[in-house]
Amino acid sequence: MGAVALQGRVVRLRAVEPDDVEMMYRWENDPEVWRVSGTLAPFSRHALMQFVEEQRYDLYRTRQLRLIIENPEGKAVGTLDLFEFDPLNRRAGVGILVYDASQRGRGYASDALEALRGYAREVLGLHQLWCNVGADNEASLRLFDRAGFVRTGCKRDWTLTPEGFRNELILQLIMD
Repeated sequence: MGAVALQGRVVRLRAVEPDDVEMMYRWENDPEVWRVSGTLAPFSRHALMQFVEEQRYDLYRTRQLRLIIENPEGKAVGTLDLFEFDPLNRRAGVGILVYDASQRGRGYASDALEALRGYAREVLGLHQLWCNVGADNEASLRLFDRAGFVRTGCKRDWTLTPEGFRNELILQLIMD
């Protein structure tokens, strides 16, 4: 894939590196993250090492791209994923995680989304970004609303949680 580094107003987005495996291992295996990511089983270090290795390939081959979100001090605070990259229809899904609760609410996710938006439009030539967000995930809904995403659909009783079934909303950002 080559080195990818995108600069927002406050955050930097960079390609994953082999040194990120231990951090991603902690984040990906946190059951609290599973609630919003749809993960059902733990990730092994080996699987994450293979994932990092695959990230060196072209986005057009892998159809996904993970970027590490670094705060102004250069500390990795989260990830931003493009997935289901569809160059024919010029769209991709977006997932974002700011892992450490002490790093949330500082504008990092908003800034990362804005940097991604420019990259997606200007470099990748995408027409739209989309995401699925649990209807009860108020923080993510505010984030995507502020970023210009529009709620375009609702999957009713989509996700089973310990509290019962929850709706999942579809949000889209048309960029041109």
